[in-house]
Amino acid sequence: MLRLKERYQKEIIPALKKEFHYDNDLAVPTVEKVVVNTSFARLLGEAKKEKQEKALREMERDLALLTGQKPALRKAKKSIAGFHLRAGAPIGYQVTLRGSRMDDFLERIIDLTLPRTRDFQGIDPRSLDREGNLTLGFEEQLVFPEISAEEERRSFGLAVTVVTTTRDREEAKRLLTLIGFPWKKEKENG
Repeated sequence: MLRLKERYQKEIIPALKKEFHYDNDLAVPTVEKVVVNTSFARLLGEAKKEKQEKALREMERDLALLTGQKPALRKAKKSIAGFHLRAGAPIGYQVTLRGSRMDDFLERIIDLTLPRTRDFQGIDPRSLDREGNLTLGFEEQLVFPEISAEEERRSFGLAVTVVTTTRDREEAKRLLTLIGFPWKKEKENG
Protein backbone atom coordinates (compact mmCIF):
# COMPACT_ATOMS: atom_id res chain seq x y z
CA MET A 1 0.00 0.00 0.00
CA LEU A 2 1.30 3.43 -0.94
CA ARG A 3 2.04 6.02 1.71
CA LEU A 4 -0.02 9.22 1.61
CA LYS A 5 2.71 11.35 0.03
CA GLU A 6 3.35 8.81 -2.74
CA ARG A 7 -0.37 8.32 -3.34
CA TYR A 8 -0.81 12.10 -3.55
CA GLN A 9 1.90 12.35 -6.22
CA LYS A 10 0.86 9.32 -8.29
CA GLU A 11 -2.94 9.21 -7.98
CA ILE A 12 -4.48 12.31 -6.39
CA ILE A 13 -2.71 15.03 -8.43
CA PRO A 14 -3.62 13.46 -11.82
CA ALA A 15 -7.23 12.85 -10.71
CA LEU A 16 -7.70 16.45 -9.49
CA LYS A 17 -5.97 17.89 -12.58
CA LYS A 18 -8.35 15.99 -14.81
CA GLU A 19 -11.48 16.76 -12.79
CA PHE A 20 -10.88 20.49 -12.13
CA HIS A 21 -8.80 21.24 -15.30
CA TYR A 22 -5.59 22.42 -13.64
CA ASP A 23 -2.69 23.19 -15.97
CA ASN A 24 0.07 22.84 -13.42
CA ASP A 25 0.74 20.29 -10.63
CA LEU A 26 1.45 23.14 -8.21
CA ALA A 27 -2.06 24.54 -8.71
CA VAL A 28 -3.64 21.34 -7.36
CA PRO A 29 -4.89 21.78 -3.77
CA THR A 30 -3.11 19.97 -0.97
CA VAL A 31 -3.30 19.61 2.79
CA GLU A 32 -1.28 22.49 4.22
CA LYS A 33 -1.27 21.52 7.91
CA VAL A 34 -3.17 19.70 10.65
CA VAL A 35 -3.91 21.53 13.90
CA VAL A 36 -4.81 19.55 17.04
CA ASN A 37 -6.43 21.55 19.88
CA THR A 38 -7.63 20.67 23.34
CA SER A 39 -8.91 22.78 26.22
CA PHE A 40 -8.85 22.61 29.99
CA ALA A 41 -12.57 23.41 30.38
CA ARG A 42 -13.31 20.28 32.42
CA LEU A 43 -10.16 20.64 34.52
CA LEU A 44 -10.67 24.25 35.58
CA GLY A 45 -13.50 23.24 37.91
CA GLU A 46 -11.26 21.04 40.04
CA ALA A 47 -10.73 22.44 43.50
CA LYS A 48 -7.10 21.60 44.22
CA LYS A 49 -4.34 23.23 42.24
CA GLU A 50 -2.14 20.10 42.53
CA LYS A 51 -4.83 18.01 40.82
CA GLN A 52 -5.12 20.59 38.04
CA GLU A 53 -1.37 20.61 37.46
CA LYS A 54 -1.19 16.81 37.42
CA ALA A 55 -4.08 16.66 34.94
CA LEU A 56 -2.36 19.24 32.72
CA ARG A 57 0.86 17.19 32.69
CA GLU A 58 -1.11 14.06 31.78
CA MET A 59 -2.91 15.93 29.00
CA GLU A 60 0.38 17.26 27.62
CA ARG A 61 1.91 13.76 27.73
CA ASP A 62 -1.05 12.16 25.92
CA LEU A 63 -1.14 14.89 23.26
CA ALA A 64 2.61 14.50 22.66
CA LEU A 65 2.11 10.74 22.36
CA LEU A 66 -0.68 11.20 19.79
CA THR A 67 1.08 13.73 17.60
CA GLY A 68 4.76 12.94 18.06
CA GLN A 69 5.54 16.51 18.95
CA LYS A 70 5.42 18.64 22.10
CA PRO A 71 2.19 20.64 22.42
CA ALA A 72 2.27 24.40 22.87
CA LEU A 73 0.47 25.85 25.88
CA ARG A 74 -2.22 28.40 24.96
CA LYS A 75 -3.21 31.20 27.33
CA ALA A 76 -6.37 33.32 27.60
CA LYS A 77 -6.12 36.62 25.74
CA LYS A 78 -8.63 38.40 27.97
CA SER A 79 -10.48 37.94 31.24
CA ILE A 80 -14.04 36.58 31.23
CA ALA A 81 -15.71 36.85 34.64
CA GLY A 82 -18.57 34.49 33.79
CA PHE A 83 -16.10 31.67 33.20
CA HIS A 84 -13.81 32.62 36.12
CA LEU A 85 -11.05 33.15 33.59
CA ARG A 86 -8.21 35.64 33.89
CA ALA A 87 -6.06 36.99 31.07
CA GLY A 88 -2.87 34.95 30.79
CA ALA A 89 -4.34 31.85 32.45
CA PRO A 90 -3.60 28.57 30.62
CA ILE A 91 -6.66 27.37 28.68
CA GLY A 92 -5.42 24.59 26.39
CA TYR A 93 -2.79 22.95 24.24
CA GLN A 94 -2.23 23.16 20.50
CA VAL A 95 -0.06 21.17 18.11
CA THR A 96 0.51 22.12 14.47
CA LEU A 97 1.66 19.25 12.25
CA ARG A 98 3.27 19.62 8.83
CA GLY A 99 5.24 17.39 6.49
CA SER A 100 5.79 13.73 7.27
CA ARG A 101 4.34 13.96 10.81
CA MET A 102 1.15 15.39 9.32
CA ASP A 103 0.98 12.60 6.72
CA ASP A 104 1.49 9.91 9.37
CA PHE A 105 -1.14 11.48 11.64
CA LEU A 106 -3.69 11.69 8.79
CA GLU A 107 -3.06 8.04 7.86
CA ARG A 108 -3.60 6.98 11.48
CA ILE A 109 -6.82 8.99 11.73
CA ILE A 110 -8.25 7.56 8.50
CA ASP A 111 -7.13 3.95 8.94
CA LEU A 112 -7.27 3.44 12.71
CA THR A 113 -8.99 6.18 14.69
CA LEU A 114 -12.18 6.85 12.72
CA PRO A 115 -13.10 3.13 12.50
CA ARG A 116 -12.59 2.84 16.29
CA THR A 117 -15.00 5.70 16.98
CA ARG A 118 -18.27 4.48 18.43
CA ASP A 119 -21.23 4.46 16.00
CA PHE A 120 -19.11 5.99 13.23
CA GLN A 121 -21.03 6.19 9.95
CA GLY A 122 -18.89 8.72 8.12
CA ILE A 123 -17.90 12.35 8.47
CA ASP A 124 -20.74 14.84 8.31
CA PRO A 125 -20.21 17.08 5.23
CA ARG A 126 -21.11 20.07 7.42
CA SER A 127 -17.75 19.56 9.19
CA LEU A 128 -16.17 21.11 6.11
CA ASP A 129 -16.27 24.92 6.29
CA ARG A 130 -16.63 27.39 3.39
CA GLU A 131 -12.85 27.81 3.21
CA GLY A 132 -12.32 24.09 2.60
CA ASN A 133 -11.02 23.18 6.08
CA LEU A 134 -12.25 20.04 7.81
CA THR A 135 -12.74 19.99 11.60
CA LEU A 136 -13.21 16.70 13.43
CA GLY A 137 -14.10 16.49 17.10
CA PHE A 138 -13.19 13.55 19.31
CA GLU A 139 -14.86 13.25 22.72
CA GLU A 140 -12.03 11.16 24.16
CA GLN A 141 -8.39 10.61 23.35
CA LEU A 142 -8.92 6.89 24.00
CA VAL A 143 -10.08 6.29 20.39
CA PHE A 144 -6.49 6.78 19.27
CA PRO A 145 -4.54 3.50 19.27
CA GLU A 146 -1.48 5.11 20.91
CA ILE A 147 -3.40 5.66 24.14
CA SER A 148 -3.75 2.59 26.34
CA ALA A 149 -7.17 2.21 27.96
CA GLU A 150 -5.69 -0.05 30.68
CA GLU A 151 -3.87 2.81 32.38
CA GLU A 152 -5.95 5.05 34.57
CA ARG A 153 -6.17 8.40 32.85
CA ARG A 154 -8.36 11.41 32.69
CA SER A 155 -10.22 11.64 29.41
CA PHE A 156 -10.30 14.84 27.40
CA GLY A 157 -11.70 15.83 24.06
CA LEU A 158 -9.79 17.26 21.17
CA ALA A 159 -10.44 18.93 17.84
CA VAL A 160 -8.46 18.11 14.71
CA THR A 161 -8.53 20.69 11.91
CA VAL A 162 -7.26 19.72 8.46
CA VAL A 163 -6.29 22.93 6.64
CA THR A 164 -6.23 22.77 2.83
CA THR A 165 -4.68 25.20 0.34
CA THR A 166 -7.90 25.61 -1.63
CA ARG A 167 -10.66 28.07 -0.79
CA ASP A 168 -13.31 26.10 -2.67
CA ARG A 169 -15.44 23.74 -0.59
CA GLU A 170 -16.08 21.23 -3.41
CA GLU A 171 -12.41 20.98 -4.36
CA ALA A 172 -11.49 20.45 -0.71
CA LYS A 173 -14.12 17.75 -0.29
CA ARG A 174 -12.89 15.94 -3.40
CA LEU A 175 -9.26 16.21 -2.22
CA LEU A 176 -10.15 14.80 1.21
CA THR A 177 -12.22 12.03 -0.39
CA LEU A 178 -9.27 10.99 -2.56
CA ILE A 179 -7.01 11.05 0.50
CA GLY A 180 -9.40 8.57 2.13
CA PHE A 181 -11.77 10.43 4.45
CA PRO A 182 -15.13 8.60 4.57
CA TRP A 183 -18.20 10.85 4.23
CA LYS A 184 -21.62 10.21 5.64
CA LYS A 185 -24.13 9.13 3.01
CA GLU A 186 -26.70 11.76 2.09
CA LYS A 187 -30.28 10.70 2.82
CA GLU A 188 -32.52 10.54 -0.20
CA ASN A 189 -35.79 12.44 -0.04
CA GLY A 190 -38.95 10.61 -0.95
